[in-house]
Amino acid sequence: MNLVEYKKKKIICTNCPLGCKINLIYTDADEVEIIEAQGNTCKRGLEFAKQEITDPVRVVVTSVKVEDGEIPMTSVRSDKPVPLRLMEEIMDVIREIKVNAPVVKGDIIVENILNTGANIISTRTVNSRDSKSKEQKKLKENYDG
Repeated sequence: MNLVEYKKKKIICTNCPLGCKINLIYTDADEVEIIEAQGNTCKRGLEFAKQEITDPVRVVVTSVKVEDGEIPMTSVRSDKPVPLRLMEEIMDVIREIKVNAPVVKGDIIVENILNTGANIISTRTVNSRDSKSKEQKKLKENYDG
């Protein structure tokens, strides 16, 4: 006789600004089956809850080092959510990255990180130190002349 073990979990949905508090009762014997869900106001909340109990995903948000930039780092993010179980490995890869300035907002820093299908992209433009000094010289010339 197979006894089914029921599990309970409380999840806050982040699909929209409502932040529904979803209470789940589910089984995960061979496949996850949601027995009861309360608190979600839309179907997306139920889909989010199932994703959270099977294989949660998150958008990576961090920064990478910039060589010869006007600032030493640029902010980056993944262009789509990645499995939470890979987050530590992804951060290990990103921690080792150094990019050369200039970096433009939207540049792909790492393509298809750890075969997740997600790219790590720059969310900030960082000019090179040289371009800043060239701009300052040009401004000074225009001002003096």
